[in-house]
Amino acid sequence: MALALLAAPAWARTPGEVEIGQVLPPAMLLGLNGPNRALSAFRGKPLIINVWASWCGPCRQEMASLERLAWRENGLPLVVIGISTDDYPEKAQALLRSSNATISHFIDRELQIEHLLGATQLPLTVLVDATGRVRDKVYGAREWDSAESLALIKKHLQPARRALTH
Repeated sequence: MALALLAAPAWARTPGEVEIGQVLPPAMLLGLNGPNRALSAFRGKPLIINVWASWCGPCRQEMASLERLAWRENGLPLVVIGISTDDYPEKAQALLRSSNATISHFIDRELQIEHLLGATQLPLTVLVDATGRVRDKVYGAREWDSAESLALIKKHLQPARRALTH
């Protein structure tokens, strides 16, 4: 019975996971529908990272809302990227072609990014501020361009306003 209490809970961290409040370390992202990029190349603007797989129904369901979010004219300027966890890049590429994806997508190799972000279930969306600090992790699908999601994004990614001093 004592051993059962020592077992890792279902929400246990992945190896090397960056927790909320920590800065993402350098990592190279392998391009799926474009060139490879360093994760650090996205610094300077808030970043939304969506971790998905072609076989994941909820992942496919939220893809269109992430596209709409990325192309919004008003509101907070941000970058939206996707990271596929598919074992076969051609399956992920086929989904991107069929969905007319325009945002940059990358593919994870050897669980590196999955572990880094803590993708214990899919989809996972990670909100990262302009300095590279993880502000929130959202497990499960959402409509990312809904009023509720936009409020969450603004809460975590809008720069803090400095108090006026006299």
